Amino acid sequence: MARKTNDDVAWLSSVPFFEGFSDDELHRVLDLSDQMEAAAGTVLVDQGDPGTDCFVIVEGQASVYVRGEHVATSGPGSMVGEMALIDHRPRTATVVADTDVKLLRFRTKAFRTLLDEMPKASERVMTTLRSRLERAEADR
Repeated sequence: MARKTNDDVAWLSSVPFFEGFSDDELHRVLDLSDQMEAAAGTVLVDQGDPGTDCFVIVEGQASVYVRGEHVATSGPGSMVGEMALIDHRPRTATVVADTDVKLLRFRTKAFRTLLDEMPKASERVMTTLRSRLERAEADR
């Protein structure tokens, strides 16, 4: 992995999920994550698999499918795959890159550290989960 620089911090500060984070917090985010790229068509998360990591989409778009049905499109600033890390159950959806994507990957331990150390990150994850649950209830 390349050394993380102030350019990386500036790049990350433009991602909606990390809006309002200090430079020190962004450096810590970079320490906890791996920068990745995936080509369009790549399965990022596969429904039914155990959750060992989650992703924040930094650039590009991905589609979310539940039992093969398209349920959402996620773009920059969206976190995907976190639910399996929170509830320790198999993945509830499949996420496929619609375009080439740039991602930050958080392994389970790093994800927990992120939530423990950064209340803003924890709040954003919980807000995302609450929104998804409300949308699921409305769809019933």
